Amino acid sequence: MTHPDPRRATAADVPAIERLVAAAFAPYIERIGRPPAPMTHDYRALLDTARVWVTDGPGGIDGVLVTMPQDDHLLLDTVAVSPYVRGGGYGAALLARAEDDARELSLPEVRLYTNVAMTENLTYYPRHGYVETGRARSDGYERVFFTRRLSAP
Repeated sequence: MTHPDPRRATAADVPAIERLVAAAFAPYIERIGRPPAPMTHDYRALLDTARVWVTDGPGGIDGVLVTMPQDDHLLLDTVAVSPYVRGGGYGAALLARAEDDARELSLPEVRLYTNVAMTENLTYYPRHGYVETGRARSDGYERVFFTRRLSAP
């Protein structure tokens, strides 16, 4: 399955981003006991403070990526893929976009965290070159932290 290249999100995309994030993360509410952090974000505000990317599909936006530059790394804050295209390489394309963001900003690594209850992610990220670096309770969530060091361009 081919997937479209990510493009920068605009204010007009925010309602679709919110719908996609809700659909992608809703299955985890019961496991975690509350909405996952990406469901609580103000995506309109993030357009001004982060890099927000989307992929477009036949039914509208089917992928969302939010990255945030830090002093010594790029934080991959959110990656969400529509349940309708899951397994089609969209997540991998968004992870590649995050690595491109880091390289464009001359940052040596991408870091992310996921909830320990999102067990699928605990095997997904290592398959894409991410190494678990720790576990801790943060902002009321049990999180697992991952890092991917980037090679020089």
